[in-house]
Parts: sequence; structure tokens; C-alpha cells
Amino acid sequence: MEGKAGVVDRRECDVLVIGGGPAGSTVAPLLAEKAYRVVLLEKARHPRFHIGESLLPANLPLFERLGIAADVKAIGMEKRGAEFVSPQHPQPQTFHFAEAWDKSMPYAYQVKRAEFDSLLIRNAERRGVEVHEGCKASTIDFRPDGSVAVGARYEDGRAVEWVARFVVDASGRDTFLANRFQIKKRNPKHNSSAVYGHFAGARRNEGQAEGHITIFWFEHGWFWFIPLLDDVTSIGMVTWPYFMKTRGQRSVERFLMDGIASCPTLAARLEGAKLINRVEATGNFSYVAQRNHGANYLLLGDAYAFIDPVFSSGVLLAMNSGLLGAETIDRCLRTPAAAASALKRFDELMKHGPKQFSWFIYRVTNPIMRDFFMGPKNVFRVKEALLSVLAGDIFGTTPIWRSIRIFKLIYYLANAVQPRRAFRGWQRRRFNIRQVEDAALKSAP
Repeated sequence: MEGKAGVVDRRECDVLVIGGGPAGSTVAPLLAEKAYRVVLLEKARHPRFHIGESLLPANLPLFERLGIAADVKAIGMEKRGAEFVSPQHPQPQTFHFAEAWDKSMPYAYQVKRAEFDSLLIRNAERRGVEVHEGCKASTIDFRPDGSVAVGARYEDGRAVEWVARFVVDASGRDTFLANRFQIKKRNPKHNSSAVYGHFAGARRNEGQAEGHITIFWFEHGWFWFIPLLDDVTSIGMVTWPYFMKTRGQRSVERFLMDGIASCPTLAARLEGAKLINRVEATGNFSYVAQRNHGANYLLLGDAYAFIDPVFSSGVLLAMNSGLLGAETIDRCLRTPAAAASALKRFDELMKHGPKQFSWFIYRVTNPIMRDFFMGPKNVFRVKEALLSVLAGDIFGTTPIWRSIRIFKLIYYLANAVQPRRAFRGWQRRRFNIRQVEDAALKSAP
């Protein structure tokens, strides 16, 4: 690759990380502290806007591990629970993280992602990672000698080629490697889009409940209500593609406001509130790559898979994949004979998180499952186990899985004794997730 003067600017490193979001900014410093030369390429410049502002209690140990716990606390709104509001049920249902199986993680944070992601990438830089912002990876070449050459270009037109022993794709929804390998697939079991913006003056819960995330279900999907610091509240409408298609000639801002008006409980919380930023839209929310690794590369976080934001799992899965990725790469590079077993374990754990969350995500629109969420019982400790899943406590040793299996059995039995209701719910979901033309999103705003 040639620079401005026609000279090829070639550089070397041990590990090249593509993407400076939560996954990339987690894996990079963890590898740097193991004495690898790590280079991180980020196409944008921080701070930059991003969604995914609600974190989970299971993120807290990761913040401690990265040495940023106090920094995140300083920018975060404390979140002690999640509230669900259903038009089919008279009262909202609140889940408090303090009631989960493991009582040691009673809260999480809601953060402005511009601040949070900037904090993460600056931390990586302080810990020895060579960070290049405004530098977009464009080409990749897997060489016969096992090295990987990645071509990139800076904002000012300068070109560079990095040759690395290992490459990490943490490019998020850009899915750098999955697109080049042509292995990115639409999730056939789910399909949703999102429209979102920030508001000032929204009416929040009182006291310790002020920071609760609230999920408002409505006819065509659900809304998130995420309180942030400085009287900023993130509002997002996650809806089925068929409903997105009804936007027609309306702007995405008008479409969001009309959607809010169709959900009276949310509209009441936003009475008198003002939109303070540009409304954005995102389609093709649910996808997965057919593989997450090769002999000298890994796909982390959203670069591998994304399902749905309803349980706020995105940042946790990204950061946890960064932790797992650092362990895997270290083992592959330090002990080549153990690489196969390390990559196998990586694959299993990368699939574990999306699998556990997706079981609930695929069924949460079922009226029987909705009843379970809106009136949970703790028989056989199933409520505590469910709360542990909602808290993201699915990768450690907390013994929730027997109770989760019992919960699933109860759910299947409830469907068996209400076959017509279960069938109607299944039919409705099939209708909701059908593929439609994304023209409404392509033309946004």
C-alpha cells in the first residue's frame, strides 16, 4: 500500500485490533499488559455517539479488572433494577438486581456511550496500546507464513499496512471480517429495527428507582427508557421491519414521536420533554457470523453477532468477549500446541452468551412468557435465576442453571396446557419477524 509519496509504509505488531468500542478497548489493554505489542485502529474519533447505554451488574467486575471502576461511576447513572410495562397487565413489574442469586452485584450503570467508549479507549492507550483514531481498515491478506497484513487509511489520505501475528475484529456492526468472508447471516429467528434519540425533561421514577431502565411494550414492539446523568434520557423504539415500512415519507423523528404517542404510558412520562439530538435509525438489528475465529483471527462482540437490545446485553457480551479473546490469543501465541483447544473453548463461550439471552428474547413476545415476566414466582428459585440472567451473571460459577431449566420446563408446560394461546403467539411472532424491504431505513432521515 502506498503513502502520499508513493512509498509503502509497512509496520509490524503482535496483535492488530480493528475497532475501538467496548470489545476492542477491552481486549487490547489486556494483551498489552502481557507484553504484546498491540495496535488498535478506530475509524472514528472519540467521543462519538453510540447506542447501547444501559449496562449490567456483571460489567462491574470487568471494570475492576481494567482499572476503570471509579471512572465509570463518575459518568454513570446508578441502575438498580429493570421495570417492565405491559399494556396487557394492570401494574408494571420491577426486577431488582439485589434479589438475584448472587447478592454481591446489586446495581449497574447507565452511561452516555460517547463518554464511556472514550473512557475505555483512553484507558487502553494509558496501558500501552498504540491507538490510531481516524484510521479505517480496508483490506486484509492472510499470508502463507501465518502472518496477516491489514491495509488501512487515515482521514488525511495516508495509507499504511500493518503486518500482525494475530488480528482481532472488534469492528462492531461494521462486521469487517464477516463481510469479507461473506459469512454474515440474517438471524432467521429474529428481525428488528430501532429508532432512537435523547430527551430532556422526561419524568423519571423517584428515589433509588430513578435510574431504572424501563421497557414499555406496545403493539409493534417495545421502547427503552434509559435515564442518564444531566437530565438526559435515551428513548428508543425497537420494532418489527413491517412497522418500519409504514414510515412512508415521515422523517424518522416524526416516526419516533408518532410511535411514542401510540404508547400512552410512555407518552405520559415524556409529557413536556424535549428532543435534544438528532433521531437515528438502525436496521438489520439481528445477525450472526457463521464462525467467530480462525487460526490467527477472532471476531468479538457485535462483529460476531447481535440479537436484540431488550436485556441490555450488548456491552457485557462485547467486553466479556474481549476478556476471553485476550486469554485465547495469549495461549495461541505463547503455546502454539494448545491453540486448537484454546480456540475451541473460545468458540463455545462466545456462543454461550447469545444462546442464553436469545432463548428469552425469542419468546418474550409470547403472551404466556409475558405473563411470567409480569408476575414472576420464585418456586425452585427460578425468579432469582431469571434475575441473574437479566444481570448478565451467566459466565461465572453462580449455580443458576438447574433453576433456569426448571423455568423453561414450566414455560413449555404452560404452552402445552394453553395450546390455542401458544399457537396464536407463535403465529404472531412469525408474522412479526418476516423479512420486508428496508426502504424506510435506507432513506432515513
